[in-house]
Amino acid sequence: MTEIWQDRQERGFLMFLAVFCILLPVLGILGSLWQAQGIRDALLGREARLVSGMLESGLSEETAATILSRTEISQEGEALLRRTGRTQESLAWLYPEVRQAAGRTALFSCMGAGVLGAVLFSGAVLFLKRREALYEQAAGILSRFAEGDFSRHLPRGGTGALYRLFSAADQLSRAAQVRGEAERAAKEALKNAVSDISHQLKTPLAALSMYMEILKEEPERPETVREFSAKALQSLERMQRLIGLLLKIMRLDAGSVRFEPEDCLVSELVREAVEELTTRARQEGKRLIVEGDPKERVRCDPAWTAEALSNLVKNALDHTESGGTVCIRWNRSPGLFRLSVEDDGCGIPPEDLPHIFKRFYRSGRDRAARSLQGVGLGLPLAKAVVEGQGGVLSVNSSPGADNSSGGRTVFSISFLSEL
Repeated sequence: MTEIWQDRQERGFLMFLAVFCILLPVLGILGSLWQAQGIRDALLGREARLVSGMLESGLSEETAATILSRTEISQEGEALLRRTGRTQESLAWLYPEVRQAAGRTALFSCMGAGVLGAVLFSGAVLFLKRREALYEQAAGILSRFAEGDFSRHLPRGGTGALYRLFSAADQLSRAAQVRGEAERAAKEALKNAVSDISHQLKTPLAALSMYMEILKEEPERPETVREFSAKALQSLERMQRLIGLLLKIMRLDAGSVRFEPEDCLVSELVREAVEELTTRARQEGKRLIVEGDPKERVRCDPAWTAEALSNLVKNALDHTESGGTVCIRWNRSPGLFRLSVEDDGCGIPPEDLPHIFKRFYRSGRDRAARSLQGVGLGLPLAKAVVEGQGGVLSVNSSPGADNSSGGRTVFSISFLSEL
């Protein structure tokens, strides 16, 4: 009953019925009083005529008063009434005044019942029409939901079970809308990824095919064989790296990666991340510098965090000229641990900064074609790994004056820590 009373329309209809139920007995009482008044007037008129007749017949006033005040009924009197036709069945209809009073009462009762019935019927029809309009509106909106149109909402602002049902349906529609948008975005991302993957694989495959044709045509020239064998190996390594990064990102997207955080030494984490890159840095004439407290610890998944850090260092080496420096440092402030990778390469143009974490995106410095090692997946993978552990990967950069060196780029991995 409490839930019904909360609905505004149902509450109004119940109040209308309550008023109707109150008016019905009131009308009955008024009709009874009116009928009683009519009968009393009829009886008084009848007695007045009787007294007038008795006085005109020569009876004294005392005798007439005695007759009117008599309460006993004699057999002779009843017999006289029967002889004159005044019985219980016919008496009321013999009195015109009583007939008029009864007629007025019947008319009043019929009119009152008709008015109350009309009011009750009108109130019920109005209530049902409002409900029908509400249901029609809801049905139309739900039909749009079924067609994928979520621009409108079910009626709001009311209380009660019906509006709670509308609210639940609205929540379901919003969930369906979000899910639909996510599915469309996933399909679009998959479509773009397939396109990008085919494009990324097309270049090294075409180069590999060309190298093999050259080796096939000139098998007796050792210098040519060595040169194009090395280039073929580079193409294979590029494809291998591309496929490896794609598999890791797909695992992260699918939610199949379960990070296992543990307290680990930051120095060991950094050593594992750059172990395979020190030889490359030395061969390319670049310096790798590590700065930080060797006893510092951080809570993270060591394997995946080392993977993210390794991709950041590779990115820095790709965009640093020979003689340049890549510095890895870490520090802890109250409530925050930060691990950064800084290079003094060409920097990142401001127009590229909002896009560098997009998959397969190649910034202006990549399109300069100096570096063929990057595939546009290292930074997105690093960001996914860091954010998957509740951290933040950010970047600050200032391009160099000649767009080749003298710039500064800092990638920072930040984790919250205890105060």
